[in-house]
Amino acid sequence: MTRTATILTGLLASLTILSAQSAPPGAQPPARPLRVIAFGAHPDDAELKASGVAALWAAEGAKVKFVAMTNGDVGHFAMAGGPLAKRRKAEVAECARILGIENEVLDIHDGELVPSLENRKKMARLIRDWQADIVLGHRPYDYHADHRYTGVLMDDAAVLVVAPFFVPDTPPTRRNPVFLYYSDAFQDPKPFNPTVVVGIDGLADKKWQCVSAMPSQFGDKDSWQGRTLPGVPEGDREREAYLLDQVKKRSAGVADQYRERLIALYGRERGQAVKYAEAFQLSQYGRQASVEEL
Repeated sequence: MTRTATILTGLLASLTILSAQSAPPGAQPPARPLRVIAFGAHPDDAELKASGVAALWAAEGAKVKFVAMTNGDVGHFAMAGGPLAKRRKAEVAECARILGIENEVLDIHDGELVPSLENRKKMARLIRDWQADIVLGHRPYDYHADHRYTGVLMDDAAVLVVAPFFVPDTPPTRRNPVFLYYSDAFQDPKPFNPTVVVGIDGLADKKWQCVSAMPSQFGDKDSWQGRTLPGVPEGDREREAYLLDQVKKRSAGVADQYRERLIALYGRERGQAVKYAEAFQLSQYGRQASVEEL
């Protein structure tokens, strides 16, 4: 087992909840698998920020679900509306199949997510229905309004998911989940500060396959990345390879930026060897798990 898998297994073990079912005398009670829900503003955000750890968790037997808070229906330069929303929904469904997880796309227009009471209830219901032990999402300081409001909604739902009479049509979580933010480069009002950095080298190929399954974002000439990144090649194959390489560089950049944190978590030899990583910051809301537990 790799050191990465060991750390993820430790996280699984530390957050596993014992089943309520009784076990025969002298037998170990059956364990309830870890349950993780990851929110992205659009159908590609959770996939970009957490598909590496999702693949690792799924391989260890955890139940993982990605949720896109909007349908992504304006995230392209040549198509929009229902056709784009359907296309992106199919893309992230394929990504979920590759990773071995579940997914859902909410039918809220891209660019129109607001931190309303209705949407707070939607997020709380999703967390409660999934009975999540860990919740992932954007910080509320991101560049895009949909990203920011996904983070705000996550913060606002953090305490309410255990309140029995908030959205009482769903059962409260058994205890307050751990809430973790994705990494980002924004500095104002405060920079991202990683609590845990996870090397994803062992299953990074699944992340790259997931990205390649989303050509509306990482393949088309008129995809968002195809039109906004500098130096994108004209040829289809060359463009797809170039855009995938940009994603690989981002994951490598996380490992390089937080190398000392990786060394602290993995030991010097293993921490220095990690090529690709994903990083997460513990929210001040929700259950305050210790660094050792994570």
